[in-house]
Amino acid sequence: MCGFFGQFNTTKSDFDADHLYSLLSLSKSRGPDQTLYWKDEKESVWLGFNRLSILELSEAGCQPMHSFNGRFTIVFDGKIYNHFELRKSFLNRVWKGKSDTETILACIEQYGFKDTLQLLDGMFALAVFDKDENTLMCARDFAGIKPFFYGWNGRTFVFASQYNQIINHKSFRNNKIDPSVLKLYLQQHFMPAPFGIISQTGQIKPGEYIKISQSGFERNKYWVMPDYYKASITSEEEALKIIDHTLSIAVTEQLMSDVSLGAFLSGGIDSPLVCHYAAMAGNNQLQTFTIGSDSAIHDESDYANKYAQLIGTNETLKKLDASEMMGAFDDVMNCLHEPMADFSILPTFIVSKLARNKVTVALSGDGGDELFFGYERFWSIAKNIKYQNYPYAFKAILYKYDKLKTGNKKLNSVLLSSSQSYAHRSLHSRFPSVYLDALFPDLKNVKIPEEYDVYTYSNEINENRLIQLIRKAEFYGMMQKTLRKVDLASMGVSLEVRIPFLSKRMIEKSMKLDTYLSYGPGEKKKILKTLLRNLYPSAPMDDIKRGFTVPLGAWLRHPVFSAKVKDQYISSGFFQKYGISSLGFDAMWKKHQSGSDLKWPIFTILALNFK
Repeated sequence: MCGFFGQFNTTKSDFDADHLYSLLSLSKSRGPDQTLYWKDEKESVWLGFNRLSILELSEAGCQPMHSFNGRFTIVFDGKIYNHFELRKSFLNRVWKGKSDTETILACIEQYGFKDTLQLLDGMFALAVFDKDENTLMCARDFAGIKPFFYGWNGRTFVFASQYNQIINHKSFRNNKIDPSVLKLYLQQHFMPAPFGIISQTGQIKPGEYIKISQSGFERNKYWVMPDYYKASITSEEEALKIIDHTLSIAVTEQLMSDVSLGAFLSGGIDSPLVCHYAAMAGNNQLQTFTIGSDSAIHDESDYANKYAQLIGTNETLKKLDASEMMGAFDDVMNCLHEPMADFSILPTFIVSKLARNKVTVALSGDGGDELFFGYERFWSIAKNIKYQNYPYAFKAILYKYDKLKTGNKKLNSVLLSSSQSYAHRSLHSRFPSVYLDALFPDLKNVKIPEEYDVYTYSNEINENRLIQLIRKAEFYGMMQKTLRKVDLASMGVSLEVRIPFLSKRMIEKSMKLDTYLSYGPGEKKKILKTLLRNLYPSAPMDDIKRGFTVPLGAWLRHPVFSAKVKDQYISSGFFQKYGISSLGFDAMWKKHQSGSDLKWPIFTILALNFK
């Protein structure tokens, strides 16, 4: 992992090395080992790079890197897992080192930029300057693991690994907040691509590339998850063999490193599978890292400990309480370089810091829930498919019965929604509209950006098609929030996190499996559970999804913790900047202190105070 910053000008600019270094310094934790930059002869193109040395520790791995023919110059953040395989097609080439950056440049020389993107399996954000055509080509990996932020005002294009680098650039630091993106953030609790909360800023979408030239700005797709994929694998036995083989390869490829490597381990299904294959492929005992909490309903460290024993890992466990969290809260908030309101970033930061004490790279089990239907919302939406066109009065009665039966008001409210996609989007919003309107009165009549089309699929009467549409929406929706959370937390402590479930090979294989091998009434990730049971018959199976989470609601009622949060992160200037009603916030805060659960809207507001 690394951090980059660059600039491309279509007209003369007063940009200089001092401003470049000041912006690069903001992402120093992403690449603490080395800082370098390059500019073209006209000083219209600047490429800067902060390096975290993982692979090819010598000077042969330094960036910005030039192609063999001198035409292309690249900055690249990420890891290409199939790059040694790609090198096999260059039979007579003499390589300077074993850097995947060098491999990318060779492929661009040989195949061109777009075709190279199709070949890459890994996580990446990259920018390539073409000297001959005076163009800048930029891209992001197909899953959106690595971030790519930019600013574009029609004359100056700036790009970076962190959003705060863009909004501190002299061309964009005085720009106003975009109210439609602010409202989208408040509803979804993160800033989705392609948007930026400050005007004239944005992000490259997963599986997208852009071209900047004297002619302007072009946006193109090179990979997209299909709406529907007809399964070719219906046998459970065959599916288990495919997952076992594919995940084993993905994990083994991602063990590639010239520095120490470990893995996160929770008490769920996905991370134990990743740890199993890592332990099988490695020669030494795998280092694993687990976070627990002082809340029994949030803590799954006992399950994780059991998995550590079964797999045979060297486990490091840390349990958190409110007083410990207070000590780390400032550090966590300081690593928010964009609005990000998933409060599980708190334990994610702690477990990343825990891991960084012993390793430089960690594997994660993220992505399994999205690919293998691991969330209850898949079932909560799909089970109501037959009632979609029933009269509202009938659905209201059914809703009351369902709520009484299951006790889950939010999940069962999908019965009352006007469409499946709207119901899906609403499940991700934890900011009740009554509080949103009270706290942000200027946004009451503001609509979210029309371009945000993640949850815009049509009502579907075929259950199989519907749950695949839900999966695609989860992939481009909620999963992107998870990936941004992990990236911010891990890079805040200079830890590289790799995600085997989101290898291109794993994603594409998962879509070939019959949906019902994983999904069913009340079932989540059936096929992965079966695989884990086959590997470890005594493995604990907890159907309650917790992951790395904490009882933030209770902590915000802790006298010392709550006082610290309110005193340090809430101010009149902050309220004025975002148009927040201080009276509305005080009322919400008091309601939470009195016992109402309003941790999500509170933290969503706090996270606007990003650095």
